[in-house]
Amino acid sequence: MRAMVLAAGLGTRLRPYSLLRPKPLFPILGEPLLLRIIRQLREAGFSSIVVNAYHLGEQIVALVADQPGVIVQREAIELGTGGGLRLALPHFGEEPVLVTNGDIFHDLDYGAIFAAHCRGSAPLTMVMHDCPRFNKVVVRDGQVRAFAGGDLPSSSSPDTRARLMAFTGIHVVDPTVLRPIPSGGFASIIDRYADHLRTGGRIDALTVSGHRWTDIGTVDDYLNVHRELLVGSQPAFRLAPGVMVGREVRLEGWGYVGAGAQLGDGVELSRVVVWDGAVLPAGAVRRDCLVPDGLHK
Repeated sequence: MRAMVLAAGLGTRLRPYSLLRPKPLFPILGEPLLLRIIRQLREAGFSSIVVNAYHLGEQIVALVADQPGVIVQREAIELGTGGGLRLALPHFGEEPVLVTNGDIFHDLDYGAIFAAHCRGSAPLTMVMHDCPRFNKVVVRDGQVRAFAGGDLPSSSSPDTRARLMAFTGIHVVDPTVLRPIPSGGFASIIDRYADHLRTGGRIDALTVSGHRWTDIGTVDDYLNVHRELLVGSQPAFRLAPGVMVGREVRLEGWGYVGAGAQLGDGVELSRVVVWDGAVLPAGAVRRDCLVPDGLHK
């Protein structure tokens, strides 16, 4: 089975932190998110994985250099989700490919999603869920009908089966759907899928619930993932190996301090994520924030 991880985005909502590392390399409890996604794909049976890279792409190349079965597609210009998939077509062959965003933390089963697509008859399956913040896609009778909230029936309409749902960023697509995308330039995959609908194509909606899912598009989202993982666990404040801790350091609430970080005397931390190698001088106080190396000293 083949998969592709979309990891070429600029991460503009995470600046200035995304100027230091690409969003898919943001660590979750010390593990880069991209490595977690690759591990999830492997556990589900995917042996060939394409990862595209543009922004700070050399970091992605270095991270996956020792990962068997992983191909990095370096992109010289910003191609977008559609353009990146179009460029990757030679890697896919004729079989369906599972595509996942590289900036989502979740516990969904990639293998079950791929199997559900293969049982259906549509050339495209999008995994949908109810997430009010992102509910913009019209779903009716198990199919995607429109994007960006278009043509949802009014409350007086007899068609009460339609509802707005959110795209999880996970989809399974037959290469035939991708071939009409012009090569060599920027393209949105959602625009391509909207064209697919307009020309009579079918998109199955695989609706999921009861799962964990977060788009780490903002610092608050990124911190919230850690809050959910740490609150209620023991300990709720974790230190990775090699952390240097000064005298009278106070750690309150929940938090994570990455490997090799240095906490000076009297440092106070609460509800924070500190990246590997960060240095906090004596007396520093950090609350409700991300502390990356080289930005906050």
